[in-house]
Amino acid sequence: MNAKRTVLVVAHTGRTAARSSARLVVGMLTAAGVNVRVLASEAADLRCAGADVVPATPEAAEDAEMVIVLGGDGTLLRATEMARPAGTPLLGVNLGHVGFLAEAESDDLPDAVERVLSRRYAVERRMTIDVTVRQNGTVTAKTWALNEATVEKVARERMIEVVIEIDGRPLSRWGCDGVVCATSTGSTAYAFSAGGPVVWPEVEALLLVPISAHALFAGPLVVSPDSVLAVEVPAASTAGQRPAPGGGQNETFAGVLWCDGRRRVDFSPGARVEVRRGSEPVLLARLRGGEGSAAGGAAFTDRLVAKFGLPVAGWRGRRPGWNDEGSAGHGSMEQEITEQGSTERSRERPDRKEEPRAHA
Repeated sequence: MNAKRTVLVVAHTGRTAARSSARLVVGMLTAAGVNVRVLASEAADLRCAGADVVPATPEAAEDAEMVIVLGGDGTLLRATEMARPAGTPLLGVNLGHVGFLAEAESDDLPDAVERVLSRRYAVERRMTIDVTVRQNGTVTAKTWALNEATVEKVARERMIEVVIEIDGRPLSRWGCDGVVCATSTGSTAYAFSAGGPVVWPEVEALLLVPISAHALFAGPLVVSPDSVLAVEVPAASTAGQRPAPGGGQNETFAGVLWCDGRRRVDFSPGARVEVRRGSEPVLLARLRGGEGSAAGGAAFTDRLVAKFGLPVAGWRGRRPGWNDEGSAGHGSMEQEITEQGSTERSRERPDRKEEPRAHA
C-alpha cells in the first residue's frame, strides 16, 4: 500500500470544460502533496504537469484513494472498469447532461476537491450485475454491468423472440425490440427510457423491462436482488445480419447483448443470457448524506427534482412539532418550495436537456 495519498483523474477529453477542470483538479491535488495519476490515452490532451501517466487498465486505480471523474455518466461508466476491480470509490463531477451518477456539478469542483483532501465524504456500495451468455449449454461470454444488461434485436425490420425465466421458472414469451435487465442504479438510465420505474438506490433489486413488447403481459418487473433472470432466444428464432468488421460478407446473429452501453456480445439463435447479483459492487463517493440513511434517500429525491426539473411549487412539508398521531404542535411556519425549486436544482445549468440513458 502506498504511504502517499494517490488519486486517479479520468476525464472526457472531448470536452474543453473537462480538460480545463482536469488541470484545476490536478493542480489542487499536487499542491496538497497528493500523488495524481492520469491515463496514457488522455495525457496528451490534458497536459497536466506533475501527474503520473498510467495505462488504462484496472491497475490504474490500484492503491488509489479515489477516482475523480470529469464528464458525464458515460465517462463514469468507463471509469468503473478500472475502479471496480481495485475496490476504489469514484467521485463524479458532472460536465455532461443529466449526470445521475455524478455527485458534484462543475461549479462545485473546488469545494469537492477540498472535501476529498480533508476526507469529508462517505462511500456508497452500489450493487452490480454479473452476466453470463451460454450457447447450447456452453459459456461463451461473461461480463458485468452497473446500470443494465440489454438484450436487443439486430435487424431493425424484425423483432427478437425471447422467453423470460425468473429463478428457474418460465414467465412469458415476447416478440419485442429487446429486454433491459437493470439494477436500482440503472433504473434512471435505459430502463427508465423503456418505461421502467425509478427505484431509490438504497433499495437493492433487479428490474426487468421489456422494450416495445408485442404482448398484453409485458409490464416492467421488480424482483429480489438474489433472483436470477434469464433471457432465452429460441433456436428457431429468425437471425438478423450486420456488416462484418472491415467489410466482407455480412455476419448473422439472433441478437446482441450490451452492458452499460460499453461491452458488446453478439449471440446466435438458441442463446441464453443469465443475469444475477454481481460479485463486486461499485463504490461511489458521496459528499452529503450517508449510505442507507434517510439523508441519502432525501438527497436522491432532490436529485430527481433537479435533474428532471420536476414541479414542486406548493409543497408545504411537515410542520415542526407534529407527532406521529397527526396532532399539530405549535411549530414554526410551514416550509413551502418556490418556483425556483431546491438549492441543488438552482445549481443546474438551464441549457441541460433530459437524456436519461448514459452513453460513453
